[in-house]
Amino acid sequence: MLQSVARFVRTLAAVAGLVLAAATPSAAQQDTGTAYSPEELVNAGNQFFGQISAGLATVVEKAVADYGQPNGYILGQEGTGAIFGGLRYGEGTLYTRNAGTHRVFWQGPTLGFDIGADGARTMILVYELPSVASIFRRYAGVDGSAYIVGGFGMTVLRSGNSVLVPVRSGVGARLGINVGYLKFTPEPTWNPF
Repeated sequence: MLQSVARFVRTLAAVAGLVLAAATPSAAQQDTGTAYSPEELVNAGNQFFGQISAGLATVVEKAVADYGQPNGYILGQEGTGAIFGGLRYGEGTLYTRNAGTHRVFWQGPTLGFDIGADGARTMILVYELPSVASIFRRYAGVDGSAYIVGGFGMTVLRSGNSVLVPVRSGVGARLGINVGYLKFTPEPTWNPF
């Protein structure tokens, strides 16, 4: 039994390493005509989250330092639950400078050592998105959580050249690490796969 658990942990660590290697920071985007500045992102986030937060500013500054200025962002809410395997469902609005606003939905499974549930307001920074239609696909990543109430957290998801950086602030209890993906769709669905 212990050998099976150890083998599972090694496999999970190997998958997490591959996903993290794929999510290494890309070069900063140079097109500032369609990109959002850190100040614009923090202002939009503060209006959305309902408070001025040093935590939000710190997370946004870290994302911009690592990935440059995003060419879009999503404001929405999501709910998650996990007992080793889990599910995440969310909905929000994608904001872009050159293509307007669009309603989006996301859902996805997770697998790992992860127990708990939470509800969160979410700001997703969107990098290297060539068109609105290209958001509708799967983005893989690794997530680690350890909290009983709330706070701001950041993860990185990647699909091809596009990178999504979800910034979450929510309430719940969560402990663990998991590997999973988010699938974005133009309509709501209960199917996370």
